[in-house]
Amino acid sequence: MLDDLRTLREAIDGYRAAATAAGLTWPDHAAAGGQPPGLVHRVFDVDRVAGQLVWLHAQGWALERLWPSSGWLMPWPDDAGEALTNLSLSVATPFPWRHQVPLFHFDFILYTFVLAGDREGEIWRYDIDPDSSNTMRAATSLAALFTEWTKGFAAGVLFYADDDKCLHTGEDMGEPFDMIVERAPGLDPAAFPEPITDMSLLRAWQRECGVDMDRIDDPEAYAELRDAIDAAQRSLGL
Repeated sequence: MLDDLRTLREAIDGYRAAATAAGLTWPDHAAAGGQPPGLVHRVFDVDRVAGQLVWLHAQGWALERLWPSSGWLMPWPDDAGEALTNLSLSVATPFPWRHQVPLFHFDFILYTFVLAGDREGEIWRYDIDPDSSNTMRAATSLAALFTEWTKGFAAGVLFYADDDKCLHTGEDMGEPFDMIVERAPGLDPAAFPEPITDMSLLRAWQRECGVDMDRIDDPEAYAELRDAIDAAQRSLGL
């Protein structure tokens, strides 16, 4: 869903306060400003981009390591081919695969922002692994995502590491996902950019958020998506 802009700002302010209290240095950048490039509308086949996403990009935080698991906010796409290729694992979503823009990049996981339809504003996640079938929703909105991350500090799930000046999830030993489930049952593990290692929970969460369970493990579905991406690239003259 789309947050009220005030709600989004408050959620990010809360996250920033928790992150800096943990030790992270938050950059003092001037706002970048500006609307998304026209390429965004053409590549993702939408007429408009939500003001909440425009505002987030206008803060000047692109590529800064301010987010869990050393992640960064991806800038507005400037390469149509790469932008579409980044969606090559978005199989079985309950919305058109093309109506989402890559948003956060983590070591092993990509988060996207849904741009249109009744799922507009939702955050979806995909493991960056061609053998993965872990399509699922990370959060119902940007504010919900930042709120969950903020709660992660108080729960001891997120911590700052002085050696690389970044935020990390879990601990040095063991699976971060297991730690979240065991030690912080009040958190939504899907919001945190770590692999979901419990397949029974994963499948239950996928069904709950509308993933097409008949297609998620179907090799033909992935082949069809690759063909659709190729067709979209050709239509853009790539």
